[in-house]
Amino acid sequence: MKSVNNEVKLEATRNGFGKGLVELGRRSKDVVVLSADLTDSVRAHWFKKEFPERFFSFGVAEQNMIGAAAGFALSGKIAYACTFGVFAAGRAWDQVRVSVDYMNLNVKIIGTHAGISVGEDGYTHQALEEITLMRVLPNMTMIVPSDFEESRKATIKAAEWKGPVYIRLGRNVSPVLTEESDPFEIGKGILVRDGKDVTIVACGQMLCEAIKAAELLSKKGIDARVINMHTLKPIDEKILIKAAKETGAVVTAEEHSIRGGLGGAVSEVLSQNCPVPVKMVGLLTCTQSGNPQELFKCFRLLAEDIAKMAEAALKMKKA
Repeated sequence: MKSVNNEVKLEATRNGFGKGLVELGRRSKDVVVLSADLTDSVRAHWFKKEFPERFFSFGVAEQNMIGAAAGFALSGKIAYACTFGVFAAGRAWDQVRVSVDYMNLNVKIIGTHAGISVGEDGYTHQALEEITLMRVLPNMTMIVPSDFEESRKATIKAAEWKGPVYIRLGRNVSPVLTEESDPFEIGKGILVRDGKDVTIVACGQMLCEAIKAAELLSKKGIDARVINMHTLKPIDEKILIKAAKETGAVVTAEEHSIRGGLGGAVSEVLSQNCPVPVKMVGLLTCTQSGNPQELFKCFRLLAEDIAKMAEAALKMKKA
């Protein structure tokens, strides 16, 4: 894991998906890609250019796209259906639920432009509910890569994972914190930084803010552990329970609603196995249009906000 500094490379997680998709296309002729009118934006155009005979465009018809993806899966193909998260998880949820998840089909759904980092597109396109909507489905696997490299790896690993998978990606560039050689396993959280006082569990580009928060806390003599929870379902219960037992307090950080998101998933595990104070950094309301960094500040998703929550969790531990 690279350190967070001004020299770190910046690249969007959606680009990692596009690159991984092309790699998959070269490996297997069973991979087909479906897009809903946003081919360039979701970075599926690279696959389309190289494998036009295995690319299918459905226009503004996301529900139809999911139905067709189910058909491809029933025919033995590995179908990647991609569009913005608000459409994949929202508009097409009934088709995802009935035609894909309940039938446990080999469909991989890619929802890009997630969270408030979409920025100026406004709240109609700032998907804040996909983790909740997908995690509740019985057969769905839910992945939120932290950077470009994890996105590329998740895209490739999803093809090997039997059953439906949802991968949540962002629009804007974010720090590339992991290396190409770093291991990535679906369902296994990653210990980014060890610590004994409090644990910060993050997903997506909030991992960068979590690492920065740990550095801020260290200046106050607080030793924070940081966990990259790139898979929300199946969540890594073992790493969470161990962290809770050893640090006694947990903070979750996500660019998503805390109702049913990462915070909810972590709380479900710990409340049943190792109850400790849990504080959540995330969203509670619809947002607004604006520059991504300004929105992160406005809705308290920055490193200093995570650090404050960690201190609050510590006070609860001592009470």
